[in-house]
Amino acid sequence: MKNPHAVALGRLGGAKGGKISMRNRTTEEREEFARKGGLAGGAARAKNLSPKRRKEIAKAAAAARWGDKKPASSTSSKPRPEES
Repeated sequence: MKNPHAVALGRLGGAKGGKISMRNRTTEEREEFARKGGLAGGAARAKNLSPKRRKEIAKAAAAARWGDKKPASSTSSKPRPEES
């Protein structure tokens, strides 16, 4: 079974050490090529990280996205302040 990433590089001339040109490619072709590289890169990075480091990165990402906010729950244990 051939590696689809290697096949894509071969179509662009990358397998022979040639210069990869994206000038004559459509936007869809460029996006597909970039996506394939990104998929492979993320998997390779995760493989090389320790579980502890992955957890640290995930916590930092969650903090950046959500901050100190916690999702509101419908069953809050705190009583609501009475309105005046």
